Amino acid sequence: MDKKQLRNRVLQQLNDMSYQQYRDRSYAIAQNLLKQPAIINATMIGITLSNKPEVDTSFIIEQLWKMNKKVAVPKCAVPERAMQFYEIDTFSQTERAYKSILEPIPELCDPVEKQQIDVIVVPGVVFDDEGYRIGFGGGYYDRYLQGYTGMKIALAFDEQLINEVPRESHDLPVHILVGEHMSAILDNDLED
Repeated sequence: MDKKQLRNRVLQQLNDMSYQQYRDRSYAIAQNLLKQPAIINATMIGITLSNKPEVDTSFIIEQLWKMNKKVAVPKCAVPERAMQFYEIDTFSQTERAYKSILEPIPELCDPVEKQQIDVIVVPGVVFDDEGYRIGFGGGYYDRYLQGYTGMKIALAFDEQLINEVPRESHDLPVHILVGEHMSAILDNDLED
């Protein structure tokens, strides 16, 4: 299957989840993420404000604030197909924007440069056991992660995990894959 077919198949499976399953399974993944030493030791964490059927990140963000972590969320610059992260300390600093995703309101928060972010939670639709991913097709994270030297973590429901995704030369794997029943630290060295 090509990337588009895999993406569509997995999104359909995720959309078949009941709301209660979605909440319960997202909570299990959140608990596994929040135990990660990379998260515990981080100061600034980059994370997307997710939309269903992605793993719900709102609870994660609330818990990060309770842990006194700084939280940076991305805003998409659509014409440039680029992203800029901004630090938020309340959801009132966000609004629905690109593809109905909650994004920071730049006038209400400070920009964050990628070298300030210790860990980025990378979204995706399909992941393989080496940490490679198929995203939502915009290429925003593929471009942003070029030259990023911090830790990359992904969150995935069981349906999102396959043996191998099709790869391109610019694809970068994540270092840790956090699921409902496990967390896998992958053999993907941090860049020097």
